[in-house]
Amino acid sequence: MSFLKKSPWIIHYDGTSCNGCDIEVLACLTPLYDVERFGVVNTGNPKHADILLITGSVNEQNKDVVWQIFNQMPNPKVVVAVGICATSGGIFAECYNVMGGVDKIIPVDVYVPGCAARPESIIDGVVKAVEILEEKRAAMTKKRKMAKVRRVSGPVSLSNMF
Repeated sequence: MSFLKKSPWIIHYDGTSCNGCDIEVLACLTPLYDVERFGVVNTGNPKHADILLITGSVNEQNKDVVWQIFNQMPNPKVVVAVGICATSGGIFAECYNVMGGVDKIIPVDVYVPGCAARPESIIDGVVKAVEILEEKRAAMTKKRKMAKVRRVSGPVSLSNMF
């Protein structure tokens, strides 16, 4: 992990899981695993979050909630699917109400397999998500700088200003 100017903030959403992965996500916050040593902060507001951590599969009732949380997050953002239910639907994939994994609704950047996913795997997934977040921030900064250069480089006239 390289240097970040801002600590990555995570929002955790439980889709329709058995709570096994949720317990493991919360175990990451305990002093035994201490995910906060990487500067990670858990938040409850998607408008402050950089990383969306989802456990459980997606169904008809929570697909709109997942989509709203994703859209409320500022860019750049990273999505981490934790557990086999979030990655593919898991043992519930054939149920009448389950649409499948999270990637059926929103783009997923990091997949953390397991039933239930171990805290070490979750931490590894979060570290990879932070690296992807850094890459997205760098690309976004470069894109902004290029847009700024294009605006300044042209001839200035009244028609260009308005």
